Amino acid sequence: MRALSILLALFLLTFTCTVLWADQPSDNEIDDRVRIKLAGDPDVKGNQLTVAVKDGVVTLRGKVESERAKNKASRLARKVKGVKNVVNELTISTQ
Repeated sequence: MRALSILLALFLLTFTCTVLWADQPSDNEIDDRVRIKLAGDPDVKGNQLTVAVKDGVVTLRGKVESERAKNKASRLARKVKGVKNVVNELTISTQ
């Protein structure tokens, strides 16, 4: 009876872990979703930005026109499912 209980517990643990991990998007999926959000925003105009994702941490690089656009890029990236943190290395263009 004890062996059956242990087997049942292991099965439930394995099933739970599989469901939780399957729900997490990959870094490539996160990268795609962040790029789409940034490119579609009229303030950020993310076509010229570089996006890198490692273990759910998004790094943004490139130039934007204003501090507002820089902050909005971070907010948009944070809203993407699976993003754990955003490192904003965007600079403000001086043109």
